[in-house]
Amino acid sequence: MLLLWLPALHALSQDKPVVGLVFDKNTKERIAKVNVRNLRNGQSVYNNLKAEFKIQAQPGDALVFTKQGYFSDTLKVQRYGDMAVYLKASSIMLKEVNVRDTVLSAQKKLEQTKRDYNKVYGVLNNRNLLSLSPGAGAGISIDAIWNMLSRSGRNAEHLREIIEQDYKMNVIDQRFNKTFVQQITGLKDEQLTSFMTRYRPSYYMVSTATDYEFAVYIKGNVKRFLRNPNTRTLQALKPE
Repeated sequence: MLLLWLPALHALSQDKPVVGLVFDKNTKERIAKVNVRNLRNGQSVYNNLKAEFKIQAQPGDALVFTKQGYFSDTLKVQRYGDMAVYLKASSIMLKEVNVRDTVLSAQKKLEQTKRDYNKVYGVLNNRNLLSLSPGAGAGISIDAIWNMLSRSGRNAEHLREIIEQDYKMNVIDQRFNKTFVQQITGLKDEQLTSFMTRYRPSYYMVSTATDYEFAVYIKGNVKRFLRNPNTRTLQALKPE
């Protein structure tokens, strides 16, 4: 009688295909090239480009899921059938953002403004008091004297400062935009506007930070913001 039970027990303990899908825990998008390893029998496979995997296992086996950029996870096979696995990213995963194009757009605006105000930039581009004329040697630069002494020169200098400041604001706005910030923070509507006003980055940061560094900056500030979301920023005092 005992011999009759042995084949049945052997059949119950046989490995069978266990299939499933692997997803990103936050975005719920499928993840490909994930390694799946059965700790009991040592089998190791990778899921395909559709995020599907198939591995030999049996109920009670521990499956380890690993992928670069994600925290490893170990799940126990409960029964034969499909599995849904969710991995958490170990770093901030961003869609590709071409920063150079956005900065170039601001640069194009600046070049257009320079063309529109050609006199302002034409005069101020030559600040040297001494000028060299072909065959005449060194002399006094008329443009420099005009720039130093005339009211128009002072106005042109002020206008140039305004134009360059406007260019820097455009660079910030194009990288620190609502679509991008919402993708990183999950904030919407009034909270999003309040956050962007309170934690607007500097021109230096926007023009030098990598995508990862910029995302870390935003992530760090959104934690501070959520602790005190109703704090209002102080408006700069205007000179009387």
